[in-house]
Amino acid sequence: MKNFSNYNDYSTKEELHFESKAVHGALGTEPLTGAVSMPIFQTATFRHPELGESTGFAYSRLENPTRQELERTMAILEGGIKGFAFSSGQAANMAVFSLLNPGDHVILSDDIYGGTFRIIGDVFGKYGIEHTYVDMSELDEVKVAIRPNTKMFFIETPTNPMMKVADIHALSEIAKGIGALTVVDNTFLTPYFQKPLQLGADIVTHSSTKYLGGHNDTISGIVVVKDNEEIAEKIHVHIKSHGSQLAPLDSWLILRGIKTLAVRMDRHNENAKKVAEWLRTQPKVQKVYYVGFEDHKDYAVTKKQTTGFGGMISFTVDSFETVKKILKGVDMIMFAESLGGTETLITYPTTQTHEDTPLDIKEKLGITDCFLRMSVGIENADDIIADLDRAMNA
Repeated sequence: MKNFSNYNDYSTKEELHFESKAVHGALGTEPLTGAVSMPIFQTATFRHPELGESTGFAYSRLENPTRQELERTMAILEGGIKGFAFSSGQAANMAVFSLLNPGDHVILSDDIYGGTFRIIGDVFGKYGIEHTYVDMSELDEVKVAIRPNTKMFFIETPTNPMMKVADIHALSEIAKGIGALTVVDNTFLTPYFQKPLQLGADIVTHSSTKYLGGHNDTISGIVVVKDNEEIAEKIHVHIKSHGSQLAPLDSWLILRGIKTLAVRMDRHNENAKKVAEWLRTQPKVQKVYYVGFEDHKDYAVTKKQTTGFGGMISFTVDSFETVKKILKGVDMIMFAESLGGTETLITYPTTQTHEDTPLDIKEKLGITDCFLRMSVGIENADDIIADLDRAMNA
């Protein structure tokens, strides 16, 4: 009986370009049958040939062939030694923060997804984990925030939703100097546009619900470890003990999404640039937050460490009435939470993605009642603009 859990020599894919790696994944085909699409191994348990022999799989909470293919594929795409697929992006971040011990201190981006804010404050705070939020696009502020017990930098770049950009390499060097881990949430740009592990980070996380899956049809999270076997083993123990692994069907959906990641990201990138430039011409729009503008404060850093700007835009309008008009008036564009799918979605962060962020912090960041975030999809850009125009100006 073949044991394809040991088919782990995927180093030959180093010679391929990203697009080819994304399409073919780790194994390329399922080795037992030759199936071009990795099957959905919808099983809880696996039969053993005899005592002392195994197929390499025993119980799907521990290992599952479909999930394993996703995890290995993500390790290839991010350039790490081990990937882990979780039931959500939140579950992935829970595993990463579980690397900290009581009394440890973590520095996080001040403009961070509200769910991450809740995890580190409400959950890990009561276990003795200390934390500080800083603008991680300002290296001096990060240095000032360092304490003797600082053990982790947790970076969103670009940030959600203010689109700040952190210098991953520079921050990783600072972290190494104090013996701290650098973790980067790479959800917005994916490994197609940004490779944090190559820039010096130790761990990458994703809400793979978003661009990796790309179709708004499943929830999942990814962690990839660069080169530290001890950290990888700790994540492995966490996922098998907490039971937060991704189910086979959801693993297959993310694998399928990854096959078209490159072409989708190119279209997201192209469309977002057009929409952002149009928004800047609108009298009711006061400010547009988009990392692809040459006058963005961190544009030079973006050009240095990424190959694209992504599909995310935030903008402030002139009044709450305009906000209500847009959210009610959009037709093709959908007023919905989440991001990174084929459809264009518009979100109201102050009561949705950042509802758990304290009001004073939201106001300081600029997440006001006149603030909107948009995930630009892969529809025709002219249709997206026309829909926004009707909703805002009709």
